[in-house]
Amino acid sequence: MGQFTFLFGEIVLAVSALVLLMVGAFGGSKSTSFIRYASIVALLIFGFAGVFLNAQGSSFDGAFLSDKFSHYVKALIGIAAASALWFSRDYFKRERLDQFEYSILMLFAVLGMGVMVSAGNLLTLYIGIEMQSLALYVMAAFNRDSLRASEAGLKYFVLGALSSGMLLYGTSLIYGFTGTLDFAEIAMHLEQTGNPGAGIIAGLVFLLSGLAFKISAAPFHMWTPDVYEGSPTPVTGFFAGAPKLAALALITRVIMGPFEGMEAAWQQVIIVLAVLSMVIGAVGALTQTNIKRLMAYSSIANMGYALVALAAGGAGGVTGMLIFMSIYLITVIGAFACILQMRTRDGMVEQISDLGGLSHSNMPLASFITMMMFSLAGIPFFMGFFGKWYAFAPAFNSGLAWLVVIALIASVVGAFYYLRIIKTIWFDEQAQSFVKAPVSLSFLSSAAGLLIFPILLLPFVAAPARNVIEAAASSLF
Repeated sequence: MGQFTFLFGEIVLAVSALVLLMVGAFGGSKSTSFIRYASIVALLIFGFAGVFLNAQGSSFDGAFLSDKFSHYVKALIGIAAASALWFSRDYFKRERLDQFEYSILMLFAVLGMGVMVSAGNLLTLYIGIEMQSLALYVMAAFNRDSLRASEAGLKYFVLGALSSGMLLYGTSLIYGFTGTLDFAEIAMHLEQTGNPGAGIIAGLVFLLSGLAFKISAAPFHMWTPDVYEGSPTPVTGFFAGAPKLAALALITRVIMGPFEGMEAAWQQVIIVLAVLSMVIGAVGALTQTNIKRLMAYSSIANMGYALVALAAGGAGGVTGMLIFMSIYLITVIGAFACILQMRTRDGMVEQISDLGGLSHSNMPLASFITMMMFSLAGIPFFMGFFGKWYAFAPAFNSGLAWLVVIALIASVVGAFYYLRIIKTIWFDEQAQSFVKAPVSLSFLSSAAGLLIFPILLLPFVAAPARNVIEAAASSLF
């Protein structure tokens, strides 16, 4: 029974989801608010359970791993999911979509992410991915009366099924050539044989390709712009953060665990994914007029930057990836909190041109959007600059200077479309004024703005936060 200590956060989520589902079924729409707040509490307990219990080890014959790496990532996922659920409240009420099922789907999605982050064998990996994915498909199409939302959910489902097929094929190849599903036994087999062979390499390529879909890394990014645009805006904000981090953490655990000895093989795959993601993400965003589609291409490019750090390998590469993703998560939550405030009396607006002259009608919102764009662009001295610094430094130090050059060029191209938004806000003629935003959205955007403005916080949090992240990264080795 002691093994269940390692799964305390996941057990809280699973029990909460089942109990709240019954509360919603019998309480109807009157219980929606209670279920939302109870789900937020459950998500925060999940996020910090590992940190406070500090239970480290493996359970169920190594199928589920609990270490400082999983604790840190789950804390970020819990905070991101709770924030996304909190800022969805007012949007769903105004759009008449406020149903208790959304909170339940969020709990099941995050439960799958928790299993992904702690996966210790290939079967656990697949179960976690599918549990997350099935909930996300429904969340994308949550607005059943919207043709765009239904199309987004269908595209996500069909392409997600394709990626699952690739992942399962890779898993079957690895199992067939190693005779085991367990990460530790796969590593032992590779160490004993010395030569992995073409079959295992092919299985690893298919496995990484299936996982690349989950982080929308190019060339497996084709679902991202349409799903981001068609899904309800709070759902899009959630998609841009927690699921990407969970999938990146899973990729990290796979390549740094069972396949650590095959660096020459997986490094090539990671580099190709990184280059394609950065180039396609940067170039694809240049022509976008819808801010949600622009954020989709931005997320593709940012996943490329995170993969640059992973390509370096070792604890330094993992540390760089975690620092970058921590800052990216804060920025993207703040960005979507700002986007959700773009509401007129006629409804939500999503076009970049609608931000014209925002600085004259709503100075605080204009300021916070500007800060988010500066951070995403990596402008000194916002936190996004330091995120890219820590992501690119390990790759440069490991001899991948040419990859860092490509990343810097992509960052310069990306700065154009971020600065275009800022130019529209501050220098274009006023298009329209937005109605007063809910307090929850204003608070989230303000909090994110303070966190990414390093002059205020960097001297106090830099050293402790880096020590925590380095300890999390080192626990994988």
